[in-house]
Amino acid sequence: MKIPKLSLSSRYVTVLLMLLLLVAAATQVPAQPADKVVTNAYIWTVDQERPIAEAIAILDGKILAVTSSEQIRQHIGPDTRVIDAGGKLILPGFIDNHTHFTSGGFQLQSIDLRHAQTEEEFAEMIRDWAERNPGRWITGGTWDHDNFPGGNLPTRQLIDPYTPETPVFVRRYDGHMALVNSFTLRMADITRETPDPPGGQIVRDPETGEPTGILRNAAMNLVARFIPKETMDDLIDATHLALEEARRNGVTGIHDMASPDDLRAYQQLRQRGELTARVYAILPFPRWEHLAEAGIQAPFGDDFVRVGGLKAMADGSLGSSTALFFEPYDSDPSTRGLPSDVLGDGRLEAWAMAADKAGLQPVIHAIGDSANSRILDLYERIIRENPKRDRRLRIEHAQHIHPSDFERFAELGVIASVHPYHAIDDGRWAEGRIGHERCKSTYPFRSFLDAGAVMSFGSDWTVAPLSPLLAIYAAVTRHTLDGKHPDGWFPEQKITVEEAIRAHTLTSAYSAYDEDRLGSITPGKLADIVMLSDNILEIDPAGIKDVTVEMTVVGGSIVYQKP
Repeated sequence: MKIPKLSLSSRYVTVLLMLLLLVAAATQVPAQPADKVVTNAYIWTVDQERPIAEAIAILDGKILAVTSSEQIRQHIGPDTRVIDAGGKLILPGFIDNHTHFTSGGFQLQSIDLRHAQTEEEFAEMIRDWAERNPGRWITGGTWDHDNFPGGNLPTRQLIDPYTPETPVFVRRYDGHMALVNSFTLRMADITRETPDPPGGQIVRDPETGEPTGILRNAAMNLVARFIPKETMDDLIDATHLALEEARRNGVTGIHDMASPDDLRAYQQLRQRGELTARVYAILPFPRWEHLAEAGIQAPFGDDFVRVGGLKAMADGSLGSSTALFFEPYDSDPSTRGLPSDVLGDGRLEAWAMAADKAGLQPVIHAIGDSANSRILDLYERIIRENPKRDRRLRIEHAQHIHPSDFERFAELGVIASVHPYHAIDDGRWAEGRIGHERCKSTYPFRSFLDAGAVMSFGSDWTVAPLSPLLAIYAAVTRHTLDGKHPDGWFPEQKITVEEAIRAHTLTSAYSAYDEDRLGSITPGKLADIVMLSDNILEIDPAGIKDVTVEMTVVGGSIVYQKP
């Protein structure tokens, strides 16, 4: 083939281009040195543009580059700290979409009844605690009566002999009912004549009508008001313990069902430089007017503490038989559950409509299928009647869904804020409460994704462990804690490890308006990452429960390294 001769003008253009390239090469700015470089890793970024990489460069608390181990060398300067990951898996920092964080810290200081296997063991643990802490309130608890032979609820008579003058208020692990002793009932002036408060129940002996000591939902408030209020120093100490637990489990961000006092504690820790997890503080719904009057819209704050979400409850829980269903409980046909007082009297709808119009984010607890459906109805009205905006409405737990409502989650853009560990916990006994058929759409992770709904993950700590790895394990295996479902409890609802990681990182970030800053290992985002002991993308999913966090990094700072 004959090569055509270049014309004078063509030769001129060619020479000019070569000169420009030489000048560009001579003036090229060298790559910016990083503060830290992590190399020799298997990085699953949760970034669709570049899902897998080998190395990360971090500068000033942000991700500078995500690339190969060879290319990362250009970011290594004389002062760069280089971390060899040894081929281990690195993921974005886990974001927990639902915690009771300072309560978790207090629980670490309180009596733990979760693993009591009999009523006798339960009573002995109360006795021992009372003897070691004379005169002090006994709080905490997180007991589970489904561990007991027969599954009977504990009663005040069980603990009265050991606590004749000690106030007791110990909650079931789901937080929707508590046991108090006779001393505490007298303190609160609760008798057989005391009426049930709206949205609550004083459980009574069927023969005598006397209170058994069990208080459900709003009835707990009759006693909770007597418990001494924590000081700010108490809150700070508890939050330090909770932050330690978060670091150990690779949790770099939390959405906390917080009180105003919790928020003050976070702000103090932020000012001291001691806050090692990013906080989206979701405040009680009645506070919406305070935020709206100040002109605050979701999300408001800095890189570590933000506000804008508002929490309320539509119903109770399955374990306490207070989750609100369309049909009666199989275990107790006399009840369909309890609507919360604010759902029953219309306050929740009024709050949500007004708060959304003010630019705040409704975050509503709903567990039973009827409660979920009623909140979807409310959200549909909000979308129809309020001005169009990026609202990101959330339903917390979204545990039991009527089959007709999955598409509504997707169509309305409602975020299903779910907590997978509950599936392998409740799966031990849920069918006894509501039957096999309704359990087909219980903890329906696959159904949410297949419908195109947005689904994010969290723990609901202290109701479940503050462990994203256990949540991922639960979602992909559905192995119940009693070992009775080796193929998974309703295995058709399993999801993949990749889907579970995304739900616990990028989608949780999205559910707090944070996807531009957090949730994936992407240049420009905040440098929150975790390194794991094993590659959960490759091992048998049954082994995920035994995987540990090797390193937790928040804003480029190493806040935890496995001893």
